[in-house]
Amino acid sequence: MTGKLDGKRVAILATDGFEQSELLEPKRLLEEAGAKTTIVSLQEGEIKGWSEKNWGQSVKVDITVADCSAEGFDALMLPGGVMNPDKLRLNEDAVAFVKGFFAAGKPVGAICHGPWMLVEADVVEGRKVTSWPSLQTDLRNAGATWTDAEVVTDEGLVTSRKPADIPAFAKKLIEEIAEGKHYAQAQSARAALH
Repeated sequence: MTGKLDGKRVAILATDGFEQSELLEPKRLLEEAGAKTTIVSLQEGEIKGWSEKNWGQSVKVDITVADCSAEGFDALMLPGGVMNPDKLRLNEDAVAFVKGFFAAGKPVGAICHGPWMLVEADVVEGRKVTSWPSLQTDLRNAGATWTDAEVVTDEGLVTSRKPADIPAFAKKLIEEIAEGKHYAQAQSARAALH
């Protein structure tokens, strides 16, 4: 797997209350594949993870979401945790950041409660997704087709349900980032139909 993502830059958008395993493990796997990961958050300093029923370890923020855009990255990864996306979706810069990846046709991965950001960014209509089960109504109401599956891929969008799905999630996200092109081609085809 090493080297598959050499030179690829992956933004990981998170804030306090991210599910620790859903940020750290995909981050490690992306880096092992050669990607350079960047922790993007609402403010400078550190963000604190959530591990099972308690606060977990902190992660250093590399850049604030107000100081960057999708243009600087090849892909986006959204970890879950209940508090994390709930805080992020109230921030206009964070929502605009997510929208930017979809507008540019770049791969996006979201796990567990991470797809809440996709609802807020209004980018799931007509797409196949999965998530933590409690989000299925929100996703369906936003126009997505929700499925209870380990990993669902739809034109560069990779979604998974929970920490146990991380190996499949990371593997699929790495594939989508490595391919990169078919999503852009699909967008062109979709645009041609309208």
